[in-house]
Amino acid sequence: MEDFSEARKRMVQNQIVVRGIKDRRVIDAMIKVPRHEFITLDLWNQAYNDYPLPTDCNQTISQPYIVALMTELLGLKRGDEKVLEIGTGSGYQTAILAELSASVYSVERFSKLTLRAKEILNRLDYKNINIKTDDGTKGWAEFAPYDAIIVTASTPQVPQPLIDQLKDNGRMVIPVGARFSQDLTLVRKERGNVTAVSHSGCVFVPLIGDYGWKD
Repeated sequence: MEDFSEARKRMVQNQIVVRGIKDRRVIDAMIKVPRHEFITLDLWNQAYNDYPLPTDCNQTISQPYIVALMTELLGLKRGDEKVLEIGTGSGYQTAILAELSASVYSVERFSKLTLRAKEILNRLDYKNINIKTDDGTKGWAEFAPYDAIIVTASTPQVPQPLIDQLKDNGRMVIPVGARFSQDLTLVRKERGNVTAVSHSGCVFVPLIGDYGWKD
C-alpha cells in the first residue's frame, strides 16, 4: 500500500501553512488524517492536490485549505468540546474534527454517504464520532447544546435550530449567501446575543432542508 505521509506534509506546507493557517493542532490533524481514504481508489493520485474532489450523490470532498480554514475558524482549543457537523459527506472533515474534540455528532442527508463515512471512520478506529441520516438544517437536538457547529454546505441564512443548539459562548462556521456564491461566516453566541462576521468568499453545495434550500 502506498505511503502518502510525505504527500500530506507537502499538502500542509504548500497549500495550508503558506496561506496563513497557524493553529498547530489543526496543522497536525491535517498531517495525520489520510485524505485518500475518503475518496475512491481511482482518485488517490489526486488526493493531496489543491482542489475539491467528487464523491457520491453529487457531493464533494472540500479543498484541503478550506477544511483547514473552517476548522481553524471554529477555534477548538480544548479536547473536551462537543462539536456538531452538518453535512458528513465523505467523512474527511469529520475525522479532522474528531482529532480536536471529545465528541463529534454529524448529520448527513444521504444515507449512502452516511453508511460509507461510518465504514471508513470505523476502519480508521475513530471512537468519538456519531453519525445519522436526517435533515441537517434541524441539527441534532438530542445532544445539544454544542460548543461548536460546522456546516459544510451553503444556506441562504443561518438555520434557527442551529443557533438554538449552540451553547452560550459557542461558535459556528457556515457558508451563507446565494445558491452559487457564499461568504464563509463565523457566528458567535454570547449571553444569548448572536453575531456574524464574514471571512472570505466560497462556493459550497447547497444545504437542502426545512431551514435551508428547497430541493
